[in-house]
Amino acid sequence: MKGYWISLYLKVENQNNMKKYSEAVVPLIKSYGGKPIIRGGRYKNYEGKEFPRTVVWEFPTYEKAIECHDSKSYQEGWALAKGTTERYMQVVEGFNIE
Repeated sequence: MKGYWISLYLKVENQNNMKKYSEAVVPLIKSYGGKPIIRGGRYKNYEGKEFPRTVVWEFPTYEKAIECHDSKSYQEGWALAKGTTERYMQVVEGFNIE
């Protein structure tokens, strides 16, 4: 089954740090087969807590998604923004009824 990174950003205090993080990790995520599905964009909140930024990456497998997140290179990239960014992030296995 495919794997998905789902990141719900509560706040980004330093856009420059976020840009450095993105520049560092996007090529890495793509090297694991990651494809951007949602990356910011317009939204309308109907219920619950509002997240001003949502990011979803699709991976060929759940295992690849975990492997990418847990890699030393990704963790080093995330360290660039971690101190000035608050988010919820989880890796979720896809679902198929066919």
